[in-house]
This record gives sequence, C-alpha cells and structure tokens, in this order.
Amino acid sequence: MHLLLLLLILLLLLLLLLLLLLLLLLLLLLLLLLLLLLLLLLLLLLLLLQLLLLLLQLLRLLLLLLLLLLLLPLLRLLLLLLLLLQLLLLQPLLLLLLVVLVLLLHCNYYNS
Repeated sequence: MHLLLLLLILLLLLLLLLLLLLLLLLLLLLLLLLLLLLLLLLLLLLLLLQLLLLLLQLLRLLLLLLLLLLLLPLLRLLLLLLLLLQLLLLQPLLLLLLVVLVLLLHCNYYNS
C-alpha cells in the first residue's frame, strides 16, 4: 500500500514537472513570438525611414530644379555678358555683329 502511494506521488510529481516544463516551453515560444514581432516592427520603421529619406531627396531635387528654372534667365544674361566681354577684348567688329544678331533674335522671339 505504501509502495503504491509512493508511486502515485512520484507519478503526480512527474506530471507536475512535465506540466511546468510545458508551461516554460510555452513562455519561451511566446517570448520568441514577441521578439519576432519586435523585429518586424523595427524593419517597418526602417522602411519608413528609408521612404522619408527618399522623399526628402526628391524634394531637394525639385527645389533645385525650381531654383534652376528661376535662375535660367539670369544665367542666360550672364553668359551673354561674358560672351560680349570676351568679344570686346577680341575684336570690336565681331562684337557689333553679335549685337546685331542678338537684337535680330530678340525681335524675332517677341514677334513670333
């Protein structure tokens, strides 16, 4: 009788130990799932950051393009002045020819 009772207690202890082990395994699995979720969240955050960086670069390019479009007439005028200065230093007759050509082009541009 004592032996049977002892065996029953041992069996219950073993069952309790198995249950505890199963619970521990379940907790480990839950922790692993939580870590995986955290990693996924981190990857999503990284992706959003990359997207934000890309949008900032696109905005910078658009601003540069807008600046270039705004400064284009000024740059054209500056290049024309530099060309006139260079021709003035080279030959006055060529300068006169260039002025006439620019005036003709200017008149043609506004008439068309």
